[in-house]
Amino acid sequence: MKVYIILGLLSVFTFGHVSCANKAEAKSSDQNTEKNDVIHLNEESFKKLVFDYENGKEWSYNGKVPAILDFYADWCGPCRQIAPILQELQKEYNGKIQVFKVDTDKEKELAAIFGIRSLPTIVFIPLNGEPQAMMGARPKAEFEKMVSEVLKVSK
Repeated sequence: MKVYIILGLLSVFTFGHVSCANKAEAKSSDQNTEKNDVIHLNEESFKKLVFDYENGKEWSYNGKVPAILDFYADWCGPCRQIAPILQELQKEYNGKIQVFKVDTDKEKELAAIFGIRSLPTIVFIPLNGEPQAMMGARPKAEFEKMVSEVLKVSK
């Protein structure tokens, strides 16, 4: 049942497309809680901070500020390319948004539940309304446009 709920949510996302091919190391950290830190999620923290897909029947974001959710992998070149952009956005918007990251290699079930097939997949989660997704590396200006238009947040 939970898979069908999540797949239904994905049908409202909008998608672009770029895939990854390179292998390299990327920094991974434990979950951070300061407002200017990107938060790395596992299945348990995802259900607590984003959406409890096991108990919820309809999309209901658990956060207090709009969010950007980055499904990535350490070996993904485009993922590494946008990582600094997401860190900059987290700091520049100073607590008005929250950037979350999900390592799809470590959290295979989360990636499967959300039907992640291309990396990076970036999901923009407004406080109210449906999430929207884009796939592939994009310039910072495009991220800022999505934050403004989808998340309804300005600097």
